[in-house]
Amino acid sequence: MMKSHRILKPAQIVAVPLLIAATAGAEPLAPLGTEPATPFFSTNYMDRSVSPGEDFYAFCDGAWVKTNPVPADKARWGSGGQLSERNLYVVHEILEEAAANADAPPKSPLREVGDFYYAAMDTNRIEKLRFQPIQPELARIDNIQSTADLFHLVADFHNSGVLSMFGAGVGPDAKQSDIYAFHLAQGGLSLPDRDYYLKESFAAQRAAFAEHVKKMFVLLGDSAEDASAHAATVLGIETELAKAGRARVDLRDPNKNYNKFATGDLIAKDPELDWKTYLSDCDNAGVPYVIVGQPEFFDALDQLVKTRPLADWKTYLRWHVLHEAAPCLHDEVEQENFNFFGKVLSGQQEQEPRWKRSARMIDREIGEALGQLYVDKCFPPEAKTRMNELVNNLRAVFRDHLEKVDWMSETTRAKALAKFARFTQKIGCPDKFRDYSSIEIRRDDFLGDVKRSELFDSRRQLTRVGKPVDKTEWGMTPPTVNAYFNPEFNEIVFPAGILQPPYFDFTKDDAVNYGAIGVVIGHEITHGYDDQGRKYDADGNLSDWWTTNDAKEFDGRAQKVVDEYNAFEPLPGVHVNGKLTLGENLADLGGISIGYDALERVLAKDPSKRKMIDGYTPEQRFFISFAQVWRSNVRDAEARRLVTVDPHSPGRFRAVGPVVNCQEFFDAFGITNGEAMWRAPELRAHVW
Repeated sequence: MMKSHRILKPAQIVAVPLLIAATAGAEPLAPLGTEPATPFFSTNYMDRSVSPGEDFYAFCDGAWVKTNPVPADKARWGSGGQLSERNLYVVHEILEEAAANADAPPKSPLREVGDFYYAAMDTNRIEKLRFQPIQPELARIDNIQSTADLFHLVADFHNSGVLSMFGAGVGPDAKQSDIYAFHLAQGGLSLPDRDYYLKESFAAQRAAFAEHVKKMFVLLGDSAEDASAHAATVLGIETELAKAGRARVDLRDPNKNYNKFATGDLIAKDPELDWKTYLSDCDNAGVPYVIVGQPEFFDALDQLVKTRPLADWKTYLRWHVLHEAAPCLHDEVEQENFNFFGKVLSGQQEQEPRWKRSARMIDREIGEALGQLYVDKCFPPEAKTRMNELVNNLRAVFRDHLEKVDWMSETTRAKALAKFARFTQKIGCPDKFRDYSSIEIRRDDFLGDVKRSELFDSRRQLTRVGKPVDKTEWGMTPPTVNAYFNPEFNEIVFPAGILQPPYFDFTKDDAVNYGAIGVVIGHEITHGYDDQGRKYDADGNLSDWWTTNDAKEFDGRAQKVVDEYNAFEPLPGVHVNGKLTLGENLADLGGISIGYDALERVLAKDPSKRKMIDGYTPEQRFFISFAQVWRSNVRDAEARRLVTVDPHSPGRFRAVGPVVNCQEFFDAFGITNGEAMWRAPELRAHVW
């Protein structure tokens, strides 16, 4: 997986008074407001007028869908969003208290977080500064005289969070995963995906993008005529970059996106790209090799640098400096940025309150400092103990699945089990939080705080090239409502933020928990054996450890999943991309199989738990709980964006796609051939 210097990544006490003035004469920060409700599992979300065999999603979630429209400041809304709102409320309390503690010990997490938040909320100062915070970068762009100057600046911009031209960063060498390597990848785009530049279906978005870029240049001080020409230049360069890049489905193949070049060969291959300058400025002048994700992209970029005048690249860089800084600049710029990237691309009607945007920024930049305060408030040690017990239960089930799956040869099975024997888990938060004390965080310099945080993380990563990988590191912050599998570490990671209702709720029966967090655990475990995860061995290296016949058997089963999801249609004429979403769909399928079997073991061990609750059996509650995790509403523009860029299927298809491959689901609700939810046995996918 491509790692960036900083922001290509993957990535978020006593109650305080409603209004806090942190220093004399300062603006009040933000009222806490009403605490969001806990998004528990509930039979009240169900529409029992609908048969589970007719429409299982409507049966489980229909009442919720009807009564929970997308809020004005959101592009989509669901159980994960509801939990995120609760977490944000807690984070808001933390931030307000921290900002009020201007005399907290210097360099302590409370002081770092509080000063950062105060700077983010000081809109009076931000309005007065206007474009002053980006003037040094704009002046440097004006002074570019050569390709060497251009690559000096691109390197410096990458290190401070301004993404342009291409992607670069540090991560494990996928074929020697215990060592960090320097990576290069396609990039340099402002729109969500190359399809937005190349497909006729996105023509309206392209036109709106050009108009947005023009407006931003006008705000910066360009004449309308110059701004229009500059917008055309930006769109022209980014369209060429999009043409040179691979489609998102192709970016999923780790083997095709691993291309190792000796540094000298890389320099010789594309002479217009001044890699000597770039690598030197990234403190990696002597690096022996670089891993290039998409070599043909850089061949095309080489020609673009050769044929496009420096003036065009200066315009392109001016845009990216302005674009990246926009969320930290004055209201006029920030609002125009939202008008396009929020309203046009996602259909969002209103911006989130400033405190939420500030909280997300702080979580991104110094997330483990904020996370330390969050964990102290919200994640007691016993929660970690309970979660580890649950994970161990799911691990035992998956190991049994590996031992018994009937389509795998003993040769491949032995290697699969050897890989699983080295599988690890991280729960809640790091054992040791990251030290941000070397960052200068000021209460009067919001954008500067962001840039210095970006530079801190860039330097932290760049100095590791060629050194042993730190497997204690986390890829998500503690407040994050998410989880992940890391193929190079062979581990699953569950931040504290997701370990709450509706995912993890020990006030509920086992069926509800195994249908929610149990399936999510099984999902992440299965990622180690999905269509891409299976290509990594026990050491986390890209290695073909499968027999030819077993690989064919796997691919045949996976194709059934591709075919199933290709048929789903979130918008008229817009279909789910079964290949793009294959890994997540396989993980959902594995997760529900593992979670169900784990529940059955619990019920067999204690038959007293096999009882009706709310009129439903444990098996029925398991499947209802699973479907309720994926309840959601989404705006059309956001649905179109997600189906283009997101490797996850839309929520309502995640709720039904896996279950119709499980005979246990049909048995639980008495669904038979002839009902809409029925899927013929020969079409069902059985993998893990």
